[in-house]
Amino acid sequence: MPAVKKKRKKWQWYALLFILPSFILYTLFVIVPTLSSVYLSFTSWDGISTEVRYIGLSNFEEIIQSERVHNALRNTIIITVALVILENLAALVLAVLVDQVRWFRNMFRSIFYFPVLLSGIVMGFIWTIILNYNFGVFNQLLIMVGLESWMKDWLGDPNYALLSIILSTVWKSAGYYMIIYLAGLQSVPGDLTEAAGIDGANRWQQFRHITFPLLAGAMTVCMVLSMIAALKIFDQIAVMTDGGPGFATETLTYIIYKVGFGEMRQGFGTAMALVLFLLILIVTIIQVKFFRKREVQL
Repeated sequence: MPAVKKKRKKWQWYALLFILPSFILYTLFVIVPTLSSVYLSFTSWDGISTEVRYIGLSNFEEIIQSERVHNALRNTIIITVALVILENLAALVLAVLVDQVRWFRNMFRSIFYFPVLLSGIVMGFIWTIILNYNFGVFNQLLIMVGLESWMKDWLGDPNYALLSIILSTVWKSAGYYMIIYLAGLQSVPGDLTEAAGIDGANRWQQFRHITFPLLAGAMTVCMVLSMIAALKIFDQIAVMTDGGPGFATETLTYIIYKVGFGEMRQGFGTAMALVLFLLILIVTIIQVKFFRKREVQL
């Protein structure tokens, strides 16, 4: 039989009209600002004047040599590592516990998810009041149980300010990742755990060898999302510590804001934003490849 020739669809040029509005908006609000930022990172622009002076790689040289930037990078790494571990650990524990509840399951899901609905600004104000040295709830509870010696200025002491931000952020974000882990738990076949139980495996062994490996996909999503959110943390620091005491809680995102809008050094701030973008891009690619490989192994 003769081969049937496939009819090639004729390209209709007017199809471009359907994507043109979106393309124009995307170009104006994403592509143009991105290219402008790359250019401004090589200037000493203050953000106001019409004069834009090209200074080459001076901004990037200052980033490499600045102790303040090194301190912000160190704080960012500490916060990122701590949040990725603690948020996912707390979310996984909450998901497993909620999944085992038979009565009022939706109520517990709502309670644990409620902090996610709060904005970072509102959450910051709440925890600023809770951790206040003079009238904060936390210190008042310590007084009530006779542990006055444990009272600290949690947001005013450089040794505890970063820890306070980390724990309050875990409280806010764990519920979001809990929902993702719960979705993963729903996809675990009950037959496997029942068969393992018949063979004598206890609950921990069932979780370790069956449930946990099958949650690899959900864990990849949660790890990547929590890492990106941690690298971009801003609201909590702005409200709770303003980067202080001193520079104890200043991160890369916050120093970009302070330098760009507080010190009117838009060129230097844009250069730091470009460095942060590349850092997030590189770390995300490495993390995704690592966890994808782990999914295949499991």
